[in-house]
Amino acid sequence: MVLEITSLSNRHVKSIKLLHRRKYREKNGEFIIEGLRIVEHALDNNVHIGAVYYSDEILATSRGHTLLNRISYNNINLYKVNERVFREISTTDNPQGILGVVKRKYYNIDDIIDKEKLFLIVLDRLQDPGNVGTIIRTADSAGVDGIIVLKGTVDIYNSKTIRSTMGSIFTTPIIHVDDPTNMVSILKSHNIDIVATDLNAKNYYFQMDYSNKNAIIIGNEAEGICQELIEHSNIKVKIPIVGNAESLNASIASGIIMYELVRQNYISEN
Repeated sequence: MVLEITSLSNRHVKSIKLLHRRKYREKNGEFIIEGLRIVEHALDNNVHIGAVYYSDEILATSRGHTLLNRISYNNINLYKVNERVFREISTTDNPQGILGVVKRKYYNIDDIIDKEKLFLIVLDRLQDPGNVGTIIRTADSAGVDGIIVLKGTVDIYNSKTIRSTMGSIFTTPIIHVDDPTNMVSILKSHNIDIVATDLNAKNYYFQMDYSNKNAIIIGNEAEGICQELIEHSNIKVKIPIVGNAESLNASIASGIIMYELVRQNYISEN
């Protein structure tokens, strides 16, 4: 059964608008996904979707009709809204006419730490949603087991980050850690190599032999990795820059190092 919403004062409209703010996303354990493709990804990965809201725009294509049928088949609460209401709840300038409210899935580092082969990414105070979303997408592609998000990093569940992940937000465990010192202790107690990029490092990233257990730290776009984490890293590497640029974009740098680990620990074995 499809219910129709026409009023901006409707309680569903108000609750969705609250989720535009980080405070309420964290409080409610929910976030918004928008667009045809990412809603499809959510269904493909059996994500807990609390409700879906759509406008007539999504009905313009057969793909849109198919998606709505899938949503109905999965007994997800479905609401039709007019164009005015949809623009009010949308987080994008050019909405596609479909929006879902998703339950956040919580992970703990203990859930994955004992794997025989472990590949982690640590995000240290990154601020750009596009960078973070691209890193999550790249990490998913590289087979990363989990992403540790340190305090001070941009909200993983804001709309720009979600869009940049291209659906990888649903397939990559995200672990939030407030205390980096405690995280370092856990990693070291499980013999996980902590890898940091450092301009003062002696070796380039491709000159190192990496073990089967690694945690790559990706630092803040402007300040890099905090000094405490650099000091606790047992592997320090640098990426060669032969042109005039001072540095690489954080997501590009992370992808370069991630795929060196893929080359050494996965491709070389096959």
